[in-house]
Amino acid sequence: MNNLKLPSLPDMANIWQETLQWTPTVQQQVQFQQLYEFILQGNSQLNLTRITDPQEFWEKHLWDSLRGIAPLLRDGGDEDVICAPTPPTSLSFIDIGTGAGFPGIPVAIAVANSIVNLLDSTRKKIAFLEETKAALDLTNVKTLTGRAEEVGQQPQHRQNYDVALIRAIGTASVCAEYALPLLKQDGLAVIYRGNWTEEETKVLENAVDQLGGIIELVDKFTTPLSGSIRHCLYLRKVATTPVHFPRPVGVPTQKPL
Repeated sequence: MNNLKLPSLPDMANIWQETLQWTPTVQQQVQFQQLYEFILQGNSQLNLTRITDPQEFWEKHLWDSLRGIAPLLRDGGDEDVICAPTPPTSLSFIDIGTGAGFPGIPVAIAVANSIVNLLDSTRKKIAFLEETKAALDLTNVKTLTGRAEEVGQQPQHRQNYDVALIRAIGTASVCAEYALPLLKQDGLAVIYRGNWTEEETKVLENAVDQLGGIIELVDKFTTPLSGSIRHCLYLRKVATTPVHFPRPVGVPTQKPL
């Protein structure tokens, strides 16, 4: 990596606290900055992200990633929002289709006592994430190259995770089919969305029911800097996912539930 002077991320301590009731430590802020620099430099070899402005990166990659797990940052959450699937110590996460490491790496930085598995089918991106993990000294991060449809059928991964994170991949029903087979009983899938409608909720309910889950919460919010509307969908696993899910590679996207 070169030694060019790179821009600094904004501090945003007040916004972290006001919106998530959580504030990064000095060490976590350093790691966020290192992640930002590493991605800016990696962009020259890999198409990692179009979001390179410091404030936009902070909002759309760091804040947005952690907004999805805000209930877990708040030690289990408010009763009227959502609760962690187990006590908020040492959860196992899987980030499905992690790409440049979002939301998984910010989550690994913020919840350092948990294990975060980064899953992607692109070997070059996984190689980049291995470098990132080493550069940031993220001992709680593991990487996995593969397709969600295949990994979800592997005994070492099926029903093995407390929380599944999935952002910007296919329709919500496809995301549910990727995520729910990987979750333990009572585990939580967090699906990151932009706009969302009640009609989409009805379609998703049908899919989630077939997969052994329920929609626990559809959480609508606005981003703190640009005021963009976002949604997080929280799916709770309440029953064993039937063995034929996830279906073979390509089928979930071609024939969504």
